[in-house]
Amino acid sequence: MTEPTPLDELDRRILNALQTDASQTNAELAELVHVSPPTCLRRVKQLTDAGVIERQVAIVDPAKVGARLTAIVEITLDVQAAERMEAFEKLAAAEDAVLQCYRVAPGPDFVLVVQVVDMPAYHALAHRLFATHANVRNVKAYFSTFRSKFDTRIAI
Repeated sequence: MTEPTPLDELDRRILNALQTDASQTNAELAELVHVSPPTCLRRVKQLTDAGVIERQVAIVDPAKVGARLTAIVEITLDVQAAERMEAFEKLAAAEDAVLQCYRVAPGPDFVLVVQVVDMPAYHALAHRLFATHANVRNVKAYFSTFRSKFDTRIAI
């Protein structure tokens, strides 16, 4: 584990503002956090260079692009050796439908968050990722019937 990056109050204001709306211009962000545009730009660059800001993205509504089925999937492997765990992670990372992949403990070895068009698309993914992978012992899937909260914001 890496140590947290020290953040001052300005860093926190910038990060909170960017987590709410990363599309604003540097001038708009600077005004919002009460600093000059050059200072704001320099701080955002420092936060990016330090890896605090990993990337800036647009959040797409899955239903509006036809990806209506969300599955939370628990995976248990037969063999938990490091190289076997890494092999499964690499396989999961290569799948576009896998939005998130976590190693977890205790319980299953992995939890995946999957977004697909429909149940046939999930079945195809399950066949590719789970059924044909010799080291997958158990798969338990939960299908979302309603999303009451979704946020990407981290409290800072």
